Amino acid sequence: SARVSSGPWLSLSFPCFGVKMVKFLKPGKVVILLNGRQAGKKAVIINNMDDGSKERPYSHAIVAGIEKYPLKVTKDMNKKKLSRRSRVKPFLKVVNVSHLLPTRYGLDIKVSTRLTSETLKDTTKKQRVSKEVKRLLQERYLAGKNKWFFSKLRF
Repeated sequence: SARVSSGPWLSLSFPCFGVKMVKFLKPGKVVILLNGRQAGKKAVIINNMDDGSKERPYSHAIVAGIEKYPLKVTKDMNKKKLSRRSRVKPFLKVVNVSHLLPTRYGLDIKVSTRLTSETLKDTTKKQRVSKEVKRLLQERYLAGKNKWFFSKLRF
């Protein structure tokens, strides 16, 4: 059996070993979900756990996104129809970081309560946080800020 003791791969040096990666998935970063029911939906990272936890030993993030985007409105519509079509339905989810596609955009959404995966397990707390996220997203949409975030992805 012939054994190769030298080759071009042995002379390569790997300076990246021992160097930590830059953490770019920070709270406020806009991402696109790649797997699950909300695949293809835009979301914002609320909280991220790079080291994982006891239940989830992988790096994951809590994201808040738009499950149902606002519909198109025109000048001819009355106030009631405008308010109905301008609604945003949010979702809160704990997602593995490998299932997120980061974008170059950021969105400042400050949720008053500290979100953890335990918070999302309790239905009353999750409903309260979901209502707060809905209010924040609704205000931002009605103010006309970040229009790209509230438009549906077409692909």
